Amino acid sequence: MHAEWLPVLLRRAPLELLRDALDICVVAYAVYRILLLVRGTRAAQVGQGLLLIAVVYAISQRLGLITTFTLLDRSLTSFLVFAVVIFQSDIRRALMRVGDRPFLLRWRKPVDAQAVEEVIAAAEGLALRHTGALFVFEREASVDDFVSQCTIIDAEISTALLFTIFLPSQDNPLHDGAVIIRNGRVAAAGAVLPLTSSGALERQLGTRHRAALGISEETDAAVVVVSEERGEISLCFNGNIVRGLDAQTARQALYGVLYSKRQAALLLREAGQQEREGRTSRRPPPPPLSGVRPVPIDREEPTSRAAGDDR
Repeated sequence: MHAEWLPVLLRRAPLELLRDALDICVVAYAVYRILLLVRGTRAAQVGQGLLLIAVVYAISQRLGLITTFTLLDRSLTSFLVFAVVIFQSDIRRALMRVGDRPFLLRWRKPVDAQAVEEVIAAAEGLALRHTGALFVFEREASVDDFVSQCTIIDAEISTALLFTIFLPSQDNPLHDGAVIIRNGRVAAAGAVLPLTSSGALERQLGTRHRAALGISEETDAAVVVVSEERGEISLCFNGNIVRGLDAQTARQALYGVLYSKRQAALLLREAGQQEREGRTSRRPPPPPLSGVRPVPIDREEPTSRAAGDDR
């Protein structure tokens, strides 16, 4: 009985088979693009919840669980309405991006290990000088819909460039924001990030850390934070924060977030071997520039920028 489909398939005309194959490919590509669109965002979490409810609904109907089936049958429509109301802004952004040509042709390269090393070197040097910084590694989900007031740079990433961006000066407005790293390049700087709405964050953490957590809650981005007051490095991902990292532990944590377990172990082994052989690609941080006027800090006046907190 299970082999009856083969004779039926062979009896069909080639044109009908081609049409069915084209139909399946179109639907599969549409589902694939939708999954890429919501991957790493809050919409994906909502989709997983709705999928679980649908599975329980089907199982209860199959097994004859009358109470469970009746409860879900009368509540399923309400769940869908609540999801649309709560995530209407996310749905609107998704529909706006569907017809966008770059979205249809987008192909994102994996995070370049060299970019990670440059960021770690810059973060280490900035932490020693107690200079605050934010580095956002964009992954599958685009951060363009959540950042504002950024300056497009599109430059090759280097430790010297990152130092220049975060150099505190009245004539350098870019230092008071975040750097967006996309496809191994510095895509933008001076970006203002959304703040987290979580009330569980420690009081001593300022706006810079809240902005890092905010973008990690909205997307799957990994964010490296350098505290200005404490001179420590932190890593934010998936709405979580890991604090008190040095250069080595920050490198291990960042590789663990950006790569698979096997890739991370290989890259860390290569980085360790390069350091032992004295051939590391990381350049030492540039010395402080003389003659640069530091930004006067007014502790009484709160900053208005989302990623520009002194802490």
